[in-house]
Amino acid sequence: MAALGLASSLPLLLLLVIAGAGGARWRGEGTTRHLQSIILGRCAEHVALLNPEQGEKNCTAIWEAFKVVLDKDPCSVFPSDYDLFISLSRHSIPTDKSLFWENNHLLVTSYAENARRFVPLCSVLYGRMGDFLSWCRQENASELDYQSCPTSEDCENNPVDSFWKRASMQYSRDSSGVIYVMLNGSEPTGAYPVKGFFADFEIPYFQKDKITRIEIWVMHEIGRPKVESCGEGSVKILEERLKQMGFQYSCINDHLPVKLLKCVDHSTHPDCALKSAAASIQREVPPLWSEYGGSLITPFLVALASAIQM
Repeated sequence: MAALGLASSLPLLLLLVIAGAGGARWRGEGTTRHLQSIILGRCAEHVALLNPEQGEKNCTAIWEAFKVVLDKDPCSVFPSDYDLFISLSRHSIPTDKSLFWENNHLLVTSYAENARRFVPLCSVLYGRMGDFLSWCRQENASELDYQSCPTSEDCENNPVDSFWKRASMQYSRDSSGVIYVMLNGSEPTGAYPVKGFFADFEIPYFQKDKITRIEIWVMHEIGRPKVESCGEGSVKILEERLKQMGFQYSCINDHLPVKLLKCVDHSTHPDCALKSAAASIQREVPPLWSEYGGSLITPFLVALASAIQM
């Protein structure tokens, strides 16, 4: 009976082995299809249309510098492997326009509006070329892995994390004037990750002699709990760190222009309720933005929000 049971199980075991052999090796997304075309296209668009004032860039040479990592083992790619790529694609960042963030990627991208308002890392050339993409070589093979790529949970020195580490360091070094930081105060694990890209690969590379002050915006999701605000929890840890480093800083809860943008998609929510025009006149110039408490949006500001969409 035992022998019969084993024999009947063999087809199932064989299927499981085959499925495992063809399954995802890593935890991350596989290489983005048409990776070369996307990177070359983003480079050309940035140079010709988005930021022509930055001067000409050799997009082919930039791609050649980038693809060097595609020949390396997916767990043996280091930040320094992107040095030439960064050198070829690097350009200046306007003073007072750098916007750092944690857990607010889409909001930052929308608010920056292709660098018209601010220039976050995803709006500089080298950051834009890697934004929302994934890439790696197959393990023990020469082809790209389209099924999965390693994350930090798989191995520290993976292609995507090493890219953003190197890009973050350069972005921090090139930032100047007033530095803005957008955090998510509704993030359950805390607004400021004490171990993360901003904490480990951006703050340590700030050039103190180039920075006037740092302004933190703690944004809360519409209709979700306010887990942390200025002076609380991990935000307080960040404030104390900046103070110890000798930076002038301020913190604002629900920075009004950004809150406006969020309320465009939540116009009927109580957090976005309108107040009377008379009330808005009385508080035309509040001493602190935080006095709004994230709940005052005047008809004038709604009109402004509509203009933001245009």
